[in-house]
Amino acid sequence: MIDINSKGSIIRILYNQLRPETLESVIEEFVTRDGTDYGGAEISLKRKIDQVKRQLKSGQAVILFDESTKTCNIFSKSDPRVKDLEI
Repeated sequence: MIDINSKGSIIRILYNQLRPETLESVIEEFVTRDGTDYGGAEISLKRKIDQVKRQLKSGQAVILFDESTKTCNIFSKSDPRVKDLEI
């Protein structure tokens, strides 16, 4: 998991800097993690991936890479932990 408190090692990755298959893999890993809950309705994997892609393209979500842990995560742009980062 990304350590938001280690600001010096956090890099924002623009979704369009990734090859399409890499972006798809990053998003798929994110939406299939344990603890990911989309409520009572069952949503297909493709739909979940499409939703996250739209959020990344619209700027509502960001991809962050933590150099110290070599981990990647997707955060809502409105997440208070992200708002404080200068990325």
